[in-house]
Amino acid sequence: MISGLWNGVTGLNTFERALNTQSNNVTNSNTIAHKKDDVSFEDLMYQSRYGNGVQIQNVEKNFQQGNLKVTNNTLDVAIDGQGFFIVNDVKTGETLYTRAGNFKMGTDGTLQTAYGDKIYGSPTTFSSIVSTDGTQTYNNNYTKFIATEPINGVGFSRTINAKATDYTLTAVDTGVSGQGFKSSSALLNDIRELSAEYNVQLDLYSANPVDGTSSTSQVTQVSFSDFSTELTSGYVEIYINNDSIKQPFETDAQTTMNLFADKISNVAGMSATVDSSGLLTISSLIPGRDNRITGAAINSNGYGINEIVSPVSGTGYAAVNSVRDALRDAIVAAGGEFLEVTNTINDAGPTLAGIGELQLKLDDLNISENVFGVLSIEDGLIYAKDQDNKFLIGKLETVTFQNPESLEPKGETLYTIGKDTGDPYNADNLNTLTGGSIELSNTNFSESLVDLMVYQRAFEASSKSVTTSDEFLRTAIEMKK
Repeated sequence: MISGLWNGVTGLNTFERALNTQSNNVTNSNTIAHKKDDVSFEDLMYQSRYGNGVQIQNVEKNFQQGNLKVTNNTLDVAIDGQGFFIVNDVKTGETLYTRAGNFKMGTDGTLQTAYGDKIYGSPTTFSSIVSTDGTQTYNNNYTKFIATEPINGVGFSRTINAKATDYTLTAVDTGVSGQGFKSSSALLNDIRELSAEYNVQLDLYSANPVDGTSSTSQVTQVSFSDFSTELTSGYVEIYINNDSIKQPFETDAQTTMNLFADKISNVAGMSATVDSSGLLTISSLIPGRDNRITGAAINSNGYGINEIVSPVSGTGYAAVNSVRDALRDAIVAAGGEFLEVTNTINDAGPTLAGIGELQLKLDDLNISENVFGVLSIEDGLIYAKDQDNKFLIGKLETVTFQNPESLEPKGETLYTIGKDTGDPYNADNLNTLTGGSIELSNTNFSESLVDLMVYQRAFEASSKSVTTSDEFLRTAIEMKK
């Protein structure tokens, strides 16, 4: 009878805890990324084949995937698959973990949880800055958009951005006739051609992100060695990509040749010089471009065309840099300034080396004088868009464990490592990070309500066991009297 009394008491204690656990699941059904608790029971040690009641064997977190909900909030991100975000407790410095991706920007510009703890990930680095005036941060002088390109390669992600000052306001005729003279309009045409080719090479690099090989520019020569006697009237002519470049005789032979070279220099992406011996040198300003040059003539006399340097189309990053350098020189020739900024994040590796807080303000990152960009999270990569330029500013990292079920809950959907959890390791290949979404609680209402009813009945039955045993004891005592 006394054993029955104590068996009932163990049932009351056990099912009270079970009811508390299951009611916690139900009340957190709308908590972002809440993971339900599963309760398991075990019987107590038997004596002489008689049971001694029940106890809770384990209360374990169930990390089954919750449904994803699209919020379109800029800094919301959901983990689809295994893993946890890495959190730094700003009060204690302790490293914690969470599945809740309803992030915000703190007053210091860092990415934080809803409760103000800092999210850790891989910060951006400047892998390259190409500047013509020493400027390394975009300011209001750089008003001409040139390019922006995201690149995702093996072991790295990066963005390449380029802008310039307003060269349309500074371009003036430059150079000496016959020696690469350029009109202001020709300078602007060169920049347009080179900008287009720069963007083409960026697209190719994005599609095949390899180091690659450099491009070379075509150089062609024509020797009009008898021009002084042959060019006393008429014209001098050449065809570039089937377009005729023709200069009628003017003043004298040398003046005519100089003006002829100037006309070639006014062709977009071309430059020409001619010396006193009549040697015409035509240079392509666009690396890798193969120009078809034919039909060199003075009146009815034809002249040989010699390709001194053949064009070579490069590949990958090296080809981008070849065109970039030519574009930079063309902008400087037009009186402008050029700035290209490359932000790179290398893969953190299995041990997540080098992770830290993620700064979101462009001025604090020394990218732009504008404080805020339009933020977005794409496949775990954090971008900030400033007008037409889009900068890679950080990467969210996730970790998992050999035994995540042994993580210890700390509240606020945060977890700390338990004694059987194991060390964290990189979970990049185990999940997809979906921006503009959150993970919902994985509480199953139907299961939880059924469990609550079962636990309630078990609690009532245990209380009945106590009262029944009490009645037996009272009867036994009265019999002794």
